[in-house]
Amino acid sequence: MEFNTILIGLAGVIAAATPIVFATIGETITEKAGITNLSVNGTIILTAMTGFAVATTTQNILLGFLAGALVGGLIAGIVAFSSITLKQSQVAVGFVLTLMTRDLAYFLGNSFIGLSGPRVPPAFEIPLLSQIPVLGALLFKQDILVYLSYILIILTTIFLTKTRPGLILQGIGERPASAYIRGANVNKLRYIYTILGGAMVGLAGPMYSLSVKAGWKGTISGLDGIGWIVLAIVIFGGWSPLRGSLGAYLFAFLQWLGLVLQTTLSAIPSQVLQVAPFPMMILTLLLVNIGNTEWVERAIMGLPERVRPVISKILRSMRSNPPAALGVPFENE
Repeated sequence: MEFNTILIGLAGVIAAATPIVFATIGETITEKAGITNLSVNGTIILTAMTGFAVATTTQNILLGFLAGALVGGLIAGIVAFSSITLKQSQVAVGFVLTLMTRDLAYFLGNSFIGLSGPRVPPAFEIPLLSQIPVLGALLFKQDILVYLSYILIILTTIFLTKTRPGLILQGIGERPASAYIRGANVNKLRYIYTILGGAMVGLAGPMYSLSVKAGWKGTISGLDGIGWIVLAIVIFGGWSPLRGSLGAYLFAFLQWLGLVLQTTLSAIPSQVLQVAPFPMMILTLLLVNIGNTEWVERAIMGLPERVRPVISKILRSMRSNPPAALGVPFENE
């Protein structure tokens, strides 16, 4: 395979990962606040249909994305109300919602299957930056959604680590009682960040139906399962926007690799290669968290003294610990 072909393929990987980046960062923000939103999979499917339907009906792409964000925020608001106000199980509510929203998307979207609608404008070059060897072709000859994802990664990383509101957000997910004592309205902030995170997940749907996989094809749209991968990537990324984004790019790369290998591994059924990224991502998730187990620590102690610190350092850097109060309701005392 020629170098230029590989470069074009990798640029496509970055574009394909963009909706996953938005959804991953949105769910990361939600879970940083202490709420688990398991409705991500259904939200992406429903907002893909909604965004396409609105954009096609109005011939306005921006309204399509706005509709996706509103629907995503509304679904997340239901999760927040059920878990914060009604003190119901976040896992149960989220799981029921993801099934309901998925089926609702397929039912309401029947009349839009196969229609041609508006698409996000094509890629454009950023002057000077696009001339950088290799990186220019990969990063700076993309469409507006990809550039927005770069900005989102940078801003959320700065927000969470360098700003007071970001530190408060981490506080309500780690030690909500301490944050409350310091003046934070824990439940109000959890509502805000859950809905905000849900709106960001809601943007991922229209990114598929108006750009990456333009159109709405119902049950064969290929979106079912993406939301579960997003939830896995949040864990893989250690609840960090930067690491989570890298996980999104890794998943998109594995999907691209499956397509590439279809031509060279013709003996393997194409269906196997198409679904391979999903178990591979789960395997990667297991490898990331394997360092937390006692038997691994015992095995490391049996390694030669020179090797032991290196292996320990690698596993320690890969470990991911969830926010301490994730999924735990908070009551003002």
